[in-house]
Amino acid sequence: MNSHLKSGKSKTATILLVEDEPAIQELLAFNITQCGFHPIQALNATSAMEHIKRELPDLILLDWMLPEISGVELAKRLRADQRTHNIPIIMLTARSDEKDKIIGLEAGADDYITKPFSPRELIARIRAVLRRRSPQLSDKITIVGDLEISPATHRVNIKSNGFSIPLGPTEFRLLHFFMTHPERVYSRSQLLDQVWGDHVFIEERTVDVHIRRLRQALEPYKMDHFIQTVRSNGYRFSSAPS
Repeated sequence: MNSHLKSGKSKTATILLVEDEPAIQELLAFNITQCGFHPIQALNATSAMEHIKRELPDLILLDWMLPEISGVELAKRLRADQRTHNIPIIMLTARSDEKDKIIGLEAGADDYITKPFSPRELIARIRAVLRRRSPQLSDKITIVGDLEISPATHRVNIKSNGFSIPLGPTEFRLLHFFMTHPERVYSRSQLLDQVWGDHVFIEERTVDVHIRRLRQALEPYKMDHFIQTVRSNGYRFSSAPS
């Protein structure tokens, strides 16, 4: 029987800070919290891996110069592991040479920030990477056909007439994930990981219940056809006929 451990966490982006200088780490955590993200702090690669084993972060801020294992080596290990290879990584370093930037990017970093940097630049880079790698965590309005979803206002609207579709929080997150990942088939297990969060303990059939609720909410507006069942595989969001 497939199931996940319920954690009850929200889908606010969780940022893992891997930085061995406590003063810099505290400053990073403060600025990240001020912008509405949830920071998790680690002073070295070992501590970072312990956090990652418990719960996958949405993004990792990774210092190049770490004790024991360098940030570059840790990035390589994360990219080589199927469970962690998609986690966005921003490398933090005092190294400014182009060859060093190339080493960091080739190790798997999505972006590279040279110290010292301003908090404003850091947050802008974080948001940009999350939009590219995890669009369901951004506040960008997404439109598919006549259906519009806004994470910032937590509203789902019909563009042509302005009607608002009431959705529960789980159905909203589910629809947002589907609309930011259209046309791809997701299994129940994948949807649990992406929408409910990694390391949750609930039955995979719970997904079916929320899919049904989502369809029922969309049906009066003739939008339920977007949510398609793919027999023996899962579900997809598509504007094409099933």
